[in-house]
Amino acid sequence: MIGFLSGAIHSKLAGQIILLTNGVGYLVTIPPSYLSLLKTSAQTELFIYTHVREDALDLYGFLTPDELELFKLTLTVSGIGPKTALLVIDKGVGKVEQAIKDASTDFFTTVPRLGHKNAQKIIIELKNKLGGLKELDLASENEESTQAIEALRNLGYTRQEAMQAMQAVPTSEETLEQKISYALRNLGKAKKYERH
Repeated sequence: MIGFLSGAIHSKLAGQIILLTNGVGYLVTIPPSYLSLLKTSAQTELFIYTHVREDALDLYGFLTPDELELFKLTLTVSGIGPKTALLVIDKGVGKVEQAIKDASTDFFTTVPRLGHKNAQKIIIELKNKLGGLKELDLASENEESTQAIEALRNLGYTRQEAMQAMQAVPTSEETLEQKISYALRNLGKAKKYERH
């Protein structure tokens, strides 16, 4: 399976580009808004989803890992195919997540090919699956969060444990030191609980 491609954009087609990598041109379907962002001949890197069917192998490309992850999650919704999922992602990860949280079917029905019933399905089926993306957001949210996670990892905690601990820190803990201290207290309690 192809998961990532890096190369020069050879040409642009309707909703697709040909990405030239080591002399091979890969036909990659991209979100419509990318067409104006990606320039012919420019070097680019895309996170790839390989969609295999009986009669075809299609590549879908994204600029960020969280777009790819949300695309894959959207595909798990029954009745949603890759072309529709791509149009959902084109709305922007943050906006899609917010619409799921707010249960906004109106937001999703503005997506071409997506009716009211499937809009409801996306909200219901994805509401509990967005945890992975929250972690990605936390890691890239700001420099302070990244520093805190690294500090906890240096103390022997896994990235997963560090992220979960930081997510639980209340906004009343303002400085980096306070946040790390709070997270450490919680992690210490969790370890103690595991030993019993």
